[in-house]
Amino acid sequence: MGHDHEGQRVSRRRLISGVSSLTLGGLLASPSARAAGTTPPPPTDLKTLLAKAGRCSLTSATTQGPFYFDADKIRSDIREDKQGARLRLAIKVQDSEGCRPLRDAVVEIWHCDAQGLYSGAEAESKSDATGPPTRSASNASAATPVLFVDIDKSDMADLKPTDDTRYLRGAQVTDGDGVVQFTTIWPGWYPGRTVHIHAMVHSGDQRVLGTQLMFDEALNAEVLAKPPYAGHKGRKVYNRDDGIFHDSMLVRVARDGDGYLGAIVLSADSDKDGG
Repeated sequence: MGHDHEGQRVSRRRLISGVSSLTLGGLLASPSARAAGTTPPPPTDLKTLLAKAGRCSLTSATTQGPFYFDADKIRSDIREDKQGARLRLAIKVQDSEGCRPLRDAVVEIWHCDAQGLYSGAEAESKSDATGPPTRSASNASAATPVLFVDIDKSDMADLKPTDDTRYLRGAQVTDGDGVVQFTTIWPGWYPGRTVHIHAMVHSGDQRVLGTQLMFDEALNAEVLAKPPYAGHKGRKVYNRDDGIFHDSMLVRVARDGDGYLGAIVLSADSDKDGG
């Protein structure tokens, strides 16, 4: 096993099946991999945030959106050269039945940059102003989240990348506490949607959860008022208007030096029986 696996291209499917030389057991057990930031144990402040974010109910699920593809990269820092407010994000995954930590699950996240662009699909995301229906003022508070979506049968197919960029995308493997960590930037926005991060959980060889992570609007306003976000004008869809937003998707956030620290707990139906 190599000394440092950050940035190494590794097929998620091969990783899960154990065919790759970078096995789950090796990745989680290796002191060098942990030292490199692959799946470090969460510090006390993250543990506190995760404890506050704890829920024991199935996480609201969504379809995967138009810009997902398997980027084949196991890494914790997904920023590349993208500028923005630093966001250190911890995600704890647990099984929805009994809420035990889900170890050896693969968690992928992907989101747009400060200008609303997705890597691998810059042209498409620049021109795409579509999204889920927004909520009218009359029905904003009545929206009901979808509690279980079989994302293997999602209405959106995986994207075939149209460019070679791979920023703000990455995967991590959960540790014994079901936790992964990423370093990224606060996501921007694009027409038709509120600020969000996509997340997908794989257990075994199955996609068991696709959901989205969102942020308090006061914090969105604080971040988006500063460079490099401030030059991106015309935002019209906020959490209250977004057709996918639900309170359970809100990330717990604390200040972290010149950036932010976020934590959320996801409960996945690992055996896909709807429970």
